Amino acid sequence: MKVILRNDLVGVGKRGDIVDVADGYARNYLLPKGHAFTASDGAVNQAKAMRRARDLRDAADRESAQTIASALVARTIVITAKAGSEGKLFGSVTTGDIAQAIHEQANISIDRKKLHVEPIKSLGTYSIAVKLHADVEFPVSVDVVKA
Repeated sequence: MKVILRNDLVGVGKRGDIVDVADGYARNYLLPKGHAFTASDGAVNQAKAMRRARDLRDAADRESAQTIASALVARTIVITAKAGSEGKLFGSVTTGDIAQAIHEQANISIDRKKLHVEPIKSLGTYSIAVKLHADVEFPVSVDVVKA
């Protein structure tokens, strides 16, 4: 059955895409949940408009992500934490701590879920991967110093 997606669905397609799915999947899941509607002639034109709007929004998101990336790549974010004499932290530095430090020092708000790092448990300088957009991934230098 041909349907037009109203939402981005992992493994199926993006909003506005016309996809061919199994009848049962469309009838029992996609249509009742409002994730898709059947592809008729008029709906195909609506799908084109949805894809056009998605592409414009995606381009704007990519551009803003690249602006943030260029501002953060050149900076080193400093986080102070309590540590023992051997450099081991009492606790750890998490993605939430890093996101808060970026907001305080660079005045840029980043969702902690966009930061990809294991909890930091010792002093030092770390390179943190940030993925703001599917096409924009960059490293941020984080220096953890003793408080």
